[in-house]
Amino acid sequence: MKVILIGGSSHVGKSQLAKSVATTLGWALVSTDSLARHPGRPWKTPPELVSEDVAAHYLDLSVDELIEDVLNHYRVNVWPKVETIIDSRMSNASDIGVVIEGSALWPRFASGLDFNNIAAVWLTASDDLFRQRIHAGSKFNLKATREQRMVDKFLERSLAYNTRMVEAVNQLGFDLLDVRHSGVPELTGRCLSTLGISVSR
Repeated sequence: MKVILIGGSSHVGKSQLAKSVATTLGWALVSTDSLARHPGRPWKTPPELVSEDVAAHYLDLSVDELIEDVLNHYRVNVWPKVETIIDSRMSNASDIGVVIEGSALWPRFASGLDFNNIAAVWLTASDDLFRQRIHAGSKFNLKATREQRMVDKFLERSLAYNTRMVEAVNQLGFDLLDVRHSGVPELTGRCLSTLGISVSR
C-alpha cells in the first residue's frame, strides 16, 4: 500500500487525522486544498475581511447550487492533480507512501482507482458536531448578521455534502468512519484498524 485517501466534509477532522496517520507511518502528506483555489470558508481572522465575491457566492447561491459548484471545481481542477500524485507515487521505487486528504476526494471520483495499492476512508460526524465546530471556528457569536448568514450557508452546504457523501460511500462499499468526539490518537487508531494497517512499535 502506497496511498491512503482521507475524505469528508469540511470540519470533520480530515487534516488532523491525516497528519497523525502520515506521522505514524512516516509518509508524505498532501492536502487537496493546496492543489487549487475555491471560495473556501466565508470568514476571516480580523482585520482581514471576506471578499465580496466570496460573500456573494454564499449569499446568492442555493445549497444545491453550492454543492454542484464545489463538486464541479473538484472534478475539473483538483481530481486530475490527485490522480497525477497517485500515479507518481505508484511508479516511484521509494517505500514512502503518501496520505492525501481533502473534501475534493469525492467517493465517485475515487471509484475508478485501482485499490490494490490504495486505501481510502471517508469521515462523517453528526450534524451537531459539524455545527459546533463551524460555529466555534468562525466565532459565529461575534459575527454581524450578514456574516452569520454566510457561515450558516457554509454549514448547510457542509451538512448536505456530508449526507450525499455518506450515501455514495455506502453505495460504493467504501469504508466510513464516524469521528464522534474522538481525540486524534483514538481516531488514528480506529482509522488504521479500519484500513487493516498494523503499525510496529
